[in-house]
Amino acid sequence: MTNGLESATETSRWVMLKQLTGFFNFIGEATIIGLTSIRRIIAGDINISDTINQMALIGFNSLPIVIVTTAFSGAVLALYTSQLMVQWGVGSLVGGGVSISVVRELAPVLTAIVVAARAGSAIAAEIGTMKVTEQVDALRSLGTSPIQYLAVPRFLALVLMLPVLTMLGDIVGSFGGYVVAMANGVSSASYLNSARTWLTIEDITKGLFKTIFFGAFIAIVGVQQGLSTTGGAAGVGRSTMNAVVISMILIYISNYFLAAILFGGRTPGF
Repeated sequence: MTNGLESATETSRWVMLKQLTGFFNFIGEATIIGLTSIRRIIAGDINISDTINQMALIGFNSLPIVIVTTAFSGAVLALYTSQLMVQWGVGSLVGGGVSISVVRELAPVLTAIVVAARAGSAIAAEIGTMKVTEQVDALRSLGTSPIQYLAVPRFLALVLMLPVLTMLGDIVGSFGGYVVAMANGVSSASYLNSARTWLTIEDITKGLFKTIFFGAFIAIVGVQQGLSTTGGAAGVGRSTMNAVVISMILIYISNYFLAAILFGGRTPGF
């Protein structure tokens, strides 16, 4: 009995040590990938055609999902707020509330989550497959840096495309809210006037600014998980899942701190 308990305790310690080592390995590898990518971009060491191809793939594949998710999220937000605010006699404020919520939080975060699920998983799967089929080793044997060849175009493409996709999300999310608010007793004029009064350029630009960080996290995590893949097809599946989960966690955690820094203490302009 005592030996069994000691064995279980030893196993738990081993598992915790392994998880802790894996965590620090991830931090180290992700930091190297991020810093190296930024240094290469600043130095102008960029493969333009690869970057454009990645931007096209990320934008084309993610756009339909971004439109659907942000439009219906704006709609459901308007559904709740318009019914309540019309009942309280302040339906004229719905447009401002919905628009600010969409551009500050809904569109940036939902777009990042969609892109993490769609593009981040694809990056991890593609690079993971290259890793287990020894194509990454072949790159190294030819004197080509995997980070330069694989990470930089994807990093730059995500950092550039996520604000663009979010801007479209801002538009369709606000439009979705507009349509549903109309159906719940808010007049078109009061909705638009309220949005014009409350919503500022600062709200829009700060919401877009957050997505630069989200795009960087998605790219770094996808590349790191791809390059650390082992164990054949099962390992590729595991890396793909990990890339999505880790990216989502980083997006939500960083969103809180970015929101506190960018918007903290400042109430909407009404």
